[in-house]
Amino acid sequence: MKRVVVIGGSGFIGSHTADELSKQGYSVTIFDQRLSPWLRIDQDMVEGDILDVDALGFALKDTDIVYHFAGVSDINEANDRPLDAINLNIMGTASVLDVVSKLNVRRFVYASTMYVYSPYGSFYRATKQSAETLIEAYYEKFGLEYTLLRYGSLYGPRAQDWNGLRGYVRQVVREGRLKYDGTGRERREYVHVQDAARLSVEVLDDQYRNQAITITGTQVLNSNELIEMIFEIAGSEKIIEYVETDKRTYHYSMTPYRYTPKQSRKLVSQEFIDLGQGILEIVEEVHQLQNDE
Repeated sequence: MKRVVVIGGSGFIGSHTADELSKQGYSVTIFDQRLSPWLRIDQDMVEGDILDVDALGFALKDTDIVYHFAGVSDINEANDRPLDAINLNIMGTASVLDVVSKLNVRRFVYASTMYVYSPYGSFYRATKQSAETLIEAYYEKFGLEYTLLRYGSLYGPRAQDWNGLRGYVRQVVREGRLKYDGTGRERREYVHVQDAARLSVEVLDDQYRNQAITITGTQVLNSNELIEMIFEIAGSEKIIEYVETDKRTYHYSMTPYRYTPKQSRKLVSQEFIDLGQGILEIVEEVHQLQNDE
């Protein structure tokens, strides 16, 4: 049984990927600053900081595969706290790479973003591009084999409140209205987190070694279409206010593709969770959390 450590496995995509790894028979250990609320009985947990090389060395010993999801993943947070984003996303990744490069790890899988293609994304994009460059350099110097996962617009259960689609659903369910930052013409390729998790494990196949993989969905909607769907599923009259803030200067509107880093292969699931079903799932989750408050 191959041993896998999922760094940042207490978070959104990290926890779902850890679950998928366990389902497929891997021995999974989660390394994170906080105890995972979704920890399975067949998973181990190590609490620690990615900047603590001693803690990393302890957790990663005798590991075959390392997934790295930790760091600042909210674009707005990275823009408001650039030094923290640089420290965690670049120096944190460097700490992990330095430890991993000294061990007999077969594959290093890094959670990146489609924003690396773009002039948008501000400090978040810059830190992800820098981390990808470091990973490629560690491969060139130490032969550390890797896979870069450039995620599109993720949604689904366990998402943080700042997650775009979850935030829209939360507003509609709790307030019966939506204040939307944008024009409504923005387009995204939404991918359910469980579909993304399955693809994140699929890339362990040898054909995906030392490559960048774009993981996104097949359902492309503009924001107006998505908002219509949310109000309809939530059973609410559509009440929406469009506003413009400086956030639009670091979020792409139609496509992230402007800058071309390492060439990427696009990977989509042949069977996927329908967007409407996924939104219904989030509506029910938000209702349940509201009832529990």
